[in-house]
Amino acid sequence: MGALPVYRWRLAPDGLATRRQLRAMGLRPGGQDVAGEVQRPRRRRGPLVAYLYRIDLALPVRPMTPARMAALEAAMRARRTCPECRTDAGYCIPRSLGMCVPCSDLESAA
Repeated sequence: MGALPVYRWRLAPDGLATRRQLRAMGLRPGGQDVAGEVQRPRRRRGPLVAYLYRIDLALPVRPMTPARMAALEAAMRARRTCPECRTDAGYCIPRSLGMCVPCSDLESAA
């Protein structure tokens, strides 16, 4: 297998798109191999790389089913529920704290 073609930032040819660009078009890669990569230069760390996929081989995004929607809602509810006070915080609990901000403030004050 040969090396992937590498393009500079914003200079990828027509017919290729990143995952995010495909998603904006209502498409997904659909199991196809990576067709190339685009590199964005950065000063301190190495280049930022995004993989490119062929648009003509992309498949439509699968529709959201009621079961998938219910599973997504349950996962988001679990991320918002504080394990200490068992209330819905209204935001995703920071992993660094492991609990809602009021519970974290109480714990740090004690």
